[in-house]
Amino acid sequence: MNSYLIPTTLGFPLLSLLLIIPAAGALVCLALRNDSALKIWGLLVTLAVMALSWPLFSSFDTSTARYQFVELRRWFPAINLEYVVGVDGISVLLVLLTTFIMPLCLLCSWRYITSRIREFVVVILLMETAMIGVFVSLNTVLFYIFWEGMLIPMYLLIAVWGGPRRDYASIKFFLYTFSGSIFLLVAIIALYSATGTFFMPALMDHGYPFHVQLWVFLGCALSFAVKMPLFPLHTWLPAAHVEAPTAGSVILASILLKMGGYGFLRFCLPMAPAATLACAPSMILLSLLSIVCGGYLALGQSDMKKLIAYSSVGHMGFVTLGIFMLSCVGIKGAMLQMISHGITSGALFICVGLIYERTHSREIADNSPLGMAMPVYVTFLGLFSLSAFGFPGTSGFVGEMLVVIAAFNAWPTAGFVAILGAVLGAAYMLRMLQKMVWGTSDGHAAHDKERGNEGQRLWDVNLREFVSLAYLLFFVFWVGLHPAPLLNIMDASVTHLLQQVEAGKRL
Repeated sequence: MNSYLIPTTLGFPLLSLLLIIPAAGALVCLALRNDSALKIWGLLVTLAVMALSWPLFSSFDTSTARYQFVELRRWFPAINLEYVVGVDGISVLLVLLTTFIMPLCLLCSWRYITSRIREFVVVILLMETAMIGVFVSLNTVLFYIFWEGMLIPMYLLIAVWGGPRRDYASIKFFLYTFSGSIFLLVAIIALYSATGTFFMPALMDHGYPFHVQLWVFLGCALSFAVKMPLFPLHTWLPAAHVEAPTAGSVILASILLKMGGYGFLRFCLPMAPAATLACAPSMILLSLLSIVCGGYLALGQSDMKKLIAYSSVGHMGFVTLGIFMLSCVGIKGAMLQMISHGITSGALFICVGLIYERTHSREIADNSPLGMAMPVYVTFLGLFSLSAFGFPGTSGFVGEMLVVIAAFNAWPTAGFVAILGAVLGAAYMLRMLQKMVWGTSDGHAAHDKERGNEGQRLWDVNLREFVSLAYLLFFVFWVGLHPAPLLNIMDASVTHLLQQVEAGKRL
């Protein structure tokens, strides 16, 4: 086992603290009575977790594919079950994405959430523990506990603080994702029956007959495809996004969807390499359908949240397309696409929530023209929209470019279809921008008149909103102009992953 692991050398259990601090912070919330104190406490906890996660980046050894910052403790020896956590070049980036996004979920909800503040902060903090747990678990049982554990907080976010159809959206979200998770559980049990271990690195290096690999791949792939979600398993996503509060939409788009892509990289490719090679053409076809259908559906939306939700279907299609090209360029592009989409989509949902607080409408026609009324807001919206469709110099460009290059190298037809998806992305984002910034209807004035506020000008972003959006904009340009540090971190792990897939050709 030690050949897979590098124990933590920091002198303290970093990864366990990242799991414990949010959960402990949630318990402290039970003793607080003041709403402002609860919000400030929740923000301080998420900021502390973000600061504590920094050594994962600054102290990460890019020269090895072994798991780092590892903690190993006995748990249930009778069934060979141990508590083991660690990160490699793939999971470390997603942990950092989680810790750096979560403070914004509280900032963007500062005014929007006005009821059950204590419960809201508790749910956000428990959600952070569950999401980090998914990315650091090196034990399939621990992974599954966190994978299922995050469903409850997300369900509550939608069901308690959601929109008018929150009951429908929350139940649909839960049933879809829980049903998919059942297949993952079956695959985990099958792997344990074949090997007698839950230790994920050992499961990756164990050779399985092709029929076992095929069933494991299908079970895992179905679960992860629902989570991403891939077409045609995407129908829960628009409903969940539209009804969720802004914080819920940010968590869904920025982090939860990435767990599907992470699952493919952590389970399907290394544990079922021969089945991956056999099923790759089908997964590529589903990815292309997601790219094109997601783009066309987004193009026809008048609700900003629905537009961004359907665009996520297309962007996640780029992720699976890059993964199943089974090349170093493709997988690195998929990883960068996940990071970029986490930043950009989170920012766009914050922009939607920001304008909804002012006009009480998410319709594009009701929020135009804003160019003169809110110049700072439309500047942020424009820059994040450019990143969303992959404009050069932004984070969205690097990931999509690498995926398209990998597609043209392996399957030129897939490359041409991916280009069509990129064109659709530009079409629906520019259409939204044109209508909101320079449109002719004065929808927000009409809403002011209905509320008796005629003549009052919409106020531009305040300091809290400016800091949140500027924070995300920094990462949009940092990843877009200097992606080398991220590529270096994932290089050894991606190379090792492809070596594991290559071994599947011998089966």
